[in-house]
Amino acid sequence: MANSAELADSVLLAAASIPPGSVSTYGDVGRVVGCGPRLVARILATQGGGTSWWRVVRADGSIAEPLVSEATRHLAAEGIVVRDGHVDLPALRADLG
Repeated sequence: MANSAELADSVLLAAASIPPGSVSTYGDVGRVVGCGPRLVARILATQGGGTSWWRVVRADGSIAEPLVSEATRHLAAEGIVVRDGHVDLPALRADLG
């Protein structure tokens, strides 16, 4: 298993690889890098300021509550519609491999 710095770097790179106009879930990112969705969320919350953290949403397509307005603004700039704090996950989900 990777050390915590390597894991954080992997999470940040995976989030950065999500194309504009697409989203992925915390679980999607976790599966790619080998950790759970809660750890992905924690890493993005504490270290994700330099990456496209707004493209990572919950499994139901919702945006974490304290981030809704800021994430909605970023997503709207990419042409993604957010309704009631949710994105259309099936239509927008990126394939992270």
